[in-house]
Amino acid sequence: MEFLIASNNKNKIEEFNRILSPLGISAVSANEMGLSLDDVEETGNSFEENAVIKAKAACKKSGMICIADDSGLMIDALDGRPGIYSARYAGENATDEDKINKVLGEMVDVPDGQRGAKFVCVICCEFPNGEEIIVRGECKGTIGFASRGEGGFGYDPIFFTDDNVTFAELTPSRKDAISHRGRALRLLSEELIKKYK
Repeated sequence: MEFLIASNNKNKIEEFNRILSPLGISAVSANEMGLSLDDVEETGNSFEENAVIKAKAACKKSGMICIADDSGLMIDALDGRPGIYSARYAGENATDEDKINKVLGEMVDVPDGQRGAKFVCVICCEFPNGEEIIVRGECKGTIGFASRGEGGFGYDPIFFTDDNVTFAELTPSRKDAISHRGRALRLLSEELIKKYK
């Protein structure tokens, strides 16, 4: 069974595939399907609202079961920023390094012990008949003082787990086991098993 992933982020699609493939679900991108998904304006005020907006738009355009996620980093010392604006926090065409530098610049005076944060991922699975599954995964950690690690993407190099390693230092399987997206996808898997058993 093929589910369309409403994202062009190849790292995300790989994560979806690793976790959904044991269910017999193949996560495919719009490019793989020869589809062009218009950039949908994320006008929601929450991760949930934005995930639903993206999933509905992709489902309507493709006629396929669609999965969209909205995820981001919420930092306690920054009153929850960058939050739903995580992808565009340093401007439209900013690199991951630009985003990391902006966050670290805003936290330069925040001491150790007050650098708590969490990654949030909300996934919406939209069915052509209008049914919807919405799940949320979270992973708590802290923001480091500098980037560390070569893997991952986004804010991974500055997000430290309880084991004092960054998401960018984890193997893909270890990251899937503890990450916000991994947790949300496992919840989605549980709901899909209930639906299709």
